[in-house]
Formats: sequence, C-alpha cells, structure tokens
Amino acid sequence: MRAVSVVGHRGDPYRVRENTLPSLRSAIGRGADAVEIDARLTRDGVPVLLHDDSLKRLWGHDRQLADLTAKELHELTGGGVPTLREALLAVGDDHRVMIDLPGASEASVRTVVSTVHECGADERVYYCAGPTTMLAVRAADPSAEIAMTWTTLAPPRPALLDTVRPRWLNYRFGLLGEELTDRLHRDGMLVSAWTADTRRTMRRLVRYGVDSITTNRVDALHRVLSPRLNSPAGKGP
Repeated sequence: MRAVSVVGHRGDPYRVRENTLPSLRSAIGRGADAVEIDARLTRDGVPVLLHDDSLKRLWGHDRQLADLTAKELHELTGGGVPTLREALLAVGDDHRVMIDLPGASEASVRTVVSTVHECGADERVYYCAGPTTMLAVRAADPSAEIAMTWTTLAPPRPALLDTVRPRWLNYRFGLLGEELTDRLHRDGMLVSAWTADTRRTMRRLVRYGVDSITTNRVDALHRVLSPRLNSPAGKGP
C-alpha cells in the first residue's frame, strides 16, 4: 500500500488564520507531513506568505501587497504576515514545504527560489503552480522538485513534461480517478490532490492510490489514514 502524505493547505486555516506561523505550527502539531504556503513579493522584493494580491480578505486592509514594503506590511498586520524565510525556519527540517506561487512573474520566481537556496531548504521544498510558472521555476533551478498543477483531464503535452520535468502532477480532487492515477504512476510521476476536506473524498482518494492529499482539515485526514496505517494491510515500507 502506498503511503499518503498529509499536506496542510496554508497551514491549519479552519483553526488559525491561513499562511501565518501559528497556522503552520498548528498543522504540523495535528499530524501534517508538509504544509502548503503561498509566496508573493512586497514592493521592495521580500517574499512573504499571502495567497491574495491584497490584504482585504484576511487582514481587513484594502491595500495591494505590491504597493507595500515589507516594513509597511509588518506595521499593518502587526507582524502577522511572515516572510518566506521566517516560515521555512518555523517549519523546521523535519517537514516539507510546498510553495505555491500565485500571480508569479519570472523575476518573483527567481527571488523565491533564491530565498529557498539561501535558507538551505532545497531538499525539503517543492513548488506548485501552473505550467508557465513551473517553467520559470525550472529555469531558475534545474534541480527543483516540481508539482505541476494540472486542471484538465487532457494529458500534458510530452514537450511540456520534458521541459518542466515535474516529479508530481497536482490535480483538483474531483478530476482524479483510479485509472488516471494508475496511468500517471506508470509514467513515473507521483500524484497529489487538492483540496479535499470531507472524509468521504479523502477515503476515495486513498482508494485511488494518490501519493499526497492537500487539505484544510489535517486532523480529519490523519484520522482517515491512521486506521489504515495501523492495520496489517497498511504496514510496509
């Protein structure tokens, strides 16, 4: 039986505000193997954790992140939005980090990848986003681990796969089935699914044989997996 990695979506957002250090720590404390975070750049080029392009939804300020320096962001949020460097340090060496790159440019990708290198986190970080952004990641780091997000049942073109060289294909959970998962495994790729929050969906994905599930409910997924892992059929390498 395949082991399934538990990935906390932006940390543990149903309990603690997403993409914050307490949220990341909460997800790990509840059994996450990895956390998924979103990285964007401030006006002065500092990678920070924020999914949206503005502070409106999470922090109540109708300000665009791209208009703010890191110092101004810190003042507006009381230090609540961590830098990527702070997040990598907080997660530690024993857990993986999936970095999503919403709205990324080639320049911002290079900055994020450079920050990961400077933190010595290359071995525990992998990147996810659509093909254009993953092409930029591959150009910035030939050895990067990539989970290319794919949003259709039509397979990626061979030329794209040859250039991006993803280790994973990252699918919205509703697109996946056992046949597709088996085919991807035969092609030598790992399969990740996002974002599954009901136990019924989690169990279905486990039956399909996916390798990783991203969820807002780390504790629920951990409970779904625990009986399987503790049973004789679930034991193994």
